[in-house]
Formats: sequence, C-alpha cells, structure tokens
Amino acid sequence: MNTQTGHSKTDVDPPRWELFPHVADMGVRGYGRTIEEAFAHAAEALTAVICDPAEVGGTIPVEIRCEAPDVESLLVDWLNALVYEMAVRQMVFGRFDVRIDIRIDGSALEATAWGEHVERERHHPAVEVKGATYTELKVCRDENGSAWIAQCVVDV
Repeated sequence: MNTQTGHSKTDVDPPRWELFPHVADMGVRGYGRTIEEAFAHAAEALTAVICDPAEVGGTIPVEIRCEAPDVESLLVDWLNALVYEMAVRQMVFGRFDVRIDIRIDGSALEATAWGEHVERERHHPAVEVKGATYTELKVCRDENGSAWIAQCVVDV
C-alpha cells in the first residue's frame, strides 16, 4: 500500500496526517503546530485506515479522557480509546478537539470526538482497527522544530 496523506482544503499547507505501511499493519502519523493538533490529526489518520474521513459527518460528540506516564503512552491510550468508542458505539469519527496537560508526574488528555454511526453503504469501512501499538511510537518535534509529529502503528 502506498503512503496516503490528508491535506487541508487548500492543499498548499503541509499534510495534516498520513498513513504508512508496516508489514501487515498500518502506521498512522499526525502533524500539527501544537501537540494537540498532532494528536487530533493522528486520530484523523486512524479514521482514514477505516474509511475516508471526508465522508464522516460530525454530529455526535463523544467525550474522551486519558492519563499516561508520558506523551508517547498518551498517544497510544488516546487512539485505543477511540478504537474502543468506535467499536462499542458502532461509530466513526471525523473531527477532534484535543486538550493535553503535560505534568511532571505524567500527561492527561481531554478530548471531544465528533462522528456518526457507521453506514456501510456510505462509509465503505475497509478494515477493523484492533488497537494502537507501541511499534514505531514517537511524539516529537520535526527536524526544524516547527511542527509536532505523533505516530504509531495500529493493528488491523
């Protein structure tokens, strides 16, 4: 599978997210000016593994909270919380508002994910994501320090 990217509506900005192949699984990568944007765009990439995020309406809000000892583990917990909510509610999400609190004793995330119930004829779900993994996990600034990157591999 080739790398797939998600661009802004103008497509002159750099990609907000991308998928990258990893053996039998799929990597998700989010970019952002802030760590919160990178986490939101990583969640958008997670949706892109399943269906086209542009086809997902954002009418139903779901609140999500996570805590972890570090920001890398927080990314895995965040994506796994989304996988859980998608499975239990039979929903897909297309828009995310993420707030992160980085503390000495760990990190916390509060987010709202907006989505809708899966309609197989319209969303054409490709695969079921089983969960986010620690494989190729990183949350860091890019080489020139201008953007955040949040990435890991998800089990499909």
